[in-house]
Amino acid sequence: MSQETDLRFIDFALAEPIQKAVTEIGYEQPSPIQAQSIPPLLEGRDVIGLAQTGTGKTAAFALPLLSRVDLGLRAPQLLVLAPTRELAIQVAEAMQSYAKFLPGFHVLPIYGGQAMTLQLKQLQRGVQVVVGTPGRIQDHLRRKTLRLDHLQAVVLDEADEMLRMGFIDAVEDILKHTPEGRQVALFSATMPDAIRRIAKTYLRNPLEIRIKSATTTVAAIRQRYWQVSGTHKLDALTRILEVEESNAWLVFVRTKTATVELAERLEARGYACGALNGDLSQAMREQTIERLKAGTLDIVVATDVAARGLDVDRISHVINYDIPNDTEAYVHRIGRTGRAGRTGDAILFVAPRERHLLHAIERATGQTITAMHLPSIEDVADRRMSQFKDQLTEVLNSQDLAVFETLIADYQRESDVGLGEIAAALAYMVQKERPLIPVEAEVSRPMRSDSAGSGAGRPPSSRRRADDERGARPPRAAAASGGGDDVPMRRFRLDVGESHGAQVKNIVGAIANEAGIPSRNIRKVQINAEHTTVELPADIQPSVLQHLQKVWVAGRPLQIAPTDAGASAGRASARPRPAIHEGSRVPRKILSARTEKGEYKTKERGAGATKRKKPAR
Repeated sequence: MSQETDLRFIDFALAEPIQKAVTEIGYEQPSPIQAQSIPPLLEGRDVIGLAQTGTGKTAAFALPLLSRVDLGLRAPQLLVLAPTRELAIQVAEAMQSYAKFLPGFHVLPIYGGQAMTLQLKQLQRGVQVVVGTPGRIQDHLRRKTLRLDHLQAVVLDEADEMLRMGFIDAVEDILKHTPEGRQVALFSATMPDAIRRIAKTYLRNPLEIRIKSATTTVAAIRQRYWQVSGTHKLDALTRILEVEESNAWLVFVRTKTATVELAERLEARGYACGALNGDLSQAMREQTIERLKAGTLDIVVATDVAARGLDVDRISHVINYDIPNDTEAYVHRIGRTGRAGRTGDAILFVAPRERHLLHAIERATGQTITAMHLPSIEDVADRRMSQFKDQLTEVLNSQDLAVFETLIADYQRESDVGLGEIAAALAYMVQKERPLIPVEAEVSRPMRSDSAGSGAGRPPSSRRRADDERGARPPRAAAASGGGDDVPMRRFRLDVGESHGAQVKNIVGAIANEAGIPSRNIRKVQINAEHTTVELPADIQPSVLQHLQKVWVAGRPLQIAPTDAGASAGRASARPRPAIHEGSRVPRKILSARTEKGEYKTKERGAGATKRKKPAR
C-alpha cells in the first residue's frame, strides 16, 4: 500500500460507537500507519508497526481494539505498555475520548509515582483497558491485584524506547503472564535485535508495516514554535497576526468543527477569514481558495485533508494552531508556503505536554525548530504606529490636500490652536477604533463564542472591517477582562475529583485557558473524592459554560453546573480555600499560596495536623 491513500475513517469497519466518536472529534483521513494497521487489527492479526513517534500510532491501535471490547465484562481486556508516565496518560486520555459513546467503559492509567491505593481502588471497581509503564504493571502482577485472564490484546507502544530505558526484561515478564491466544501489536521507530527477538517469540505470524517518515522540509521556510503558556492560544495568534510582516495566512487545526469556530472568532476580531474543511462542497472550497488568491480573504483556517494540494502564491505564513500528531502532516502543512523559490514562515503552537511531538518532528525532519517570543503589547503598539506613519506618508505622496490645508488654516485662525494640536486631534479621530497603544483586553480578548469586537488588528494587507465593527467597544465584563476583586461570584460543581487524579492546577489551568477567565477570578477550588466545587464570576456566559461542559481534565469531561451555594463578592472571597480531600486517614494536599503569577503552590499535610484558625474578616 502506498504512503498516500484516499481512505477515510468511515471506510473502516469500526464499531458504531467508535465511529461516532471519530466523526465527532473531526478525524477525516487516516495517516499511513493508521490506514495500514486498522484493518488487520480489526481482523485479530498480530501487527508490527515500524513508524516514527508522532505518526498517529495511538489511533492506529486504539480504534480497532476498542471496537472489540466487551462492555459487559468488567475485567482488563486490553493492556497497553508505554515507556513513560506521560505517554501512558496521553494514551489513556485518547482511549477515553475514542470510547466516549461506549456505556460503562473504563480505562485506567497505571504508573510509578501515583498512589497505589488509588490504582487498587479503581482496579477493584473494574476496568476494560489498562495503560501502564512496565515497572508498575509488574508490581500489580506480583501483588496479584491485576489479573490478565480475560486479556484479548497487548500493545507494546514505542518498544525501542522501552528497550533504551531498560524495561525489556519487564516487558518479557509481563508477556509471559498473558493468555496464549491474545493478540499482540508492537509499535517501534526502529527494530533492534532485542525487539526483533521478542517479536519472534511472542507474536504469531505478524503483519509487518513500515512507514517512511518525511525527512526533509523546504529550506526556504523559517520554522519557529511558541510554547503555550499563560496567554490563550487565540490571544497569542492575534498578536502574531498583528506584528508579523505577512501577506496571507493558512492556519491549521485538527478538526472540522475547529475550522469554523476559529474562523468565526477571528472574523469577530476584524480579520478577513474563512474556513476550509471536508464538509464544504467543491464549489464552496473553490470559492474560498479564489477569495484567498484575489486578496478578499487574508486568513484561511483549514484541516489537513481540506488543504491538500493547496497552492496559493500569497500564503506567506503557515500557523500550526493545533500541533499535528503525524510528522508527515507537519511537512505537508508547512509546504503550503515557501513554494517556487519563495521564502515562507511556519509557526507551531506547542503545549507543554506536546513537547514530545515537537521533538518527534525535529527528529523526523532533521531540522531544529527555534523557540519564538510572543509579541508583547508594546510590540503591537510599535507595529500599529509604524503602519500609521506609513499611511500618512502614502496620503501625503498621493493625494491633493489643498482643500484640507485651507480648512485647517481657517480652523487654526478661528480657534487659536496650534497645528500640532490639530494634527494630534485628527490622528485620534482616525485611529480611535483601533488605538495605536492598545490595552491588554483588546489584544488579548479571551476566546468566547459570543465574542464580537473590533479586534486587535489584522495583517498589513487587510484593511476591511465590517460596518458593525466601526463603533467603539464598551468594556467587557470583569470576568472576561480580568476585573478587580469585587467581581460577583457563583459556585459551580465539576464532575471530576480526587479519585480521577484531578489537581487544583489542572482545574484552574483548564478553566483559565478554555474560558478566558483570569486565574485570580477562579476561587475556592475544593477537590472532593468524586467531584470538585469552584467559584467563578457570576456573569459567565451560557455559551462559555456549554464549552466547559466538554473540556476534559484527568480523563473526564468537566460537566460543569451551578450549585445552590450562592454567590460571593469582594476581597474576602478572593482568598483560595484548601483543596479538601475526603477521608481522615488520607494525607491532604492544601493550597498554601498563590504566586504573583497566579500559580498555585501545594504542600502535604498529614491527617492529624491541626487546622489553622481562619483569620478574622
